[in-house]
Amino acid sequence: MTAPTPQPEQFRSAGSNRYVIPGWTNLVPGKPDTIEIQLDVGPTDLKRAQASLLVEYWATPDDMTLQSLLPVRAIPTVPEGWCVFVPAQGRVMVRAIDPEPNPPVLASHWINVDPQTPPGTTVHVKVDFPGPVNQARTLLNP
Repeated sequence: MTAPTPQPEQFRSAGSNRYVIPGWTNLVPGKPDTIEIQLDVGPTDLKRAQASLLVEYWATPDDMTLQSLLPVRAIPTVPEGWCVFVPAQGRVMVRAIDPEPNPPVLASHWINVDPQTPPGTTVHVKVDFPGPVNQARTLLNP
């Protein structure tokens, strides 16, 4: 008989108790994580079946350091919410994507992180998709 593999520890923000998207700590060697970026999706958008948030961190204009895709349907599974941590340098891009409506929805937002940003700064990214949420389609066999 085998023992189940323990799940990796899920990090939480000490300040907000939000879950940290896996991998979003210690992005730049020697630079502490000092900025918390909180991802907030509007309550009506949590019903979107295909929507995702694409989060990218660019340490320099030429260096995309990390990219993560967070399905919107995963957000309500954690009532505390989700966040990422970055050092006080670089840029963060958050893209809201919903390929289901016609035309698809794609919205982008850049956050320029100034090296002089005080440690402990919190940034809130509010995501509200335009238009109504499509109801799930049911396919019937003829």
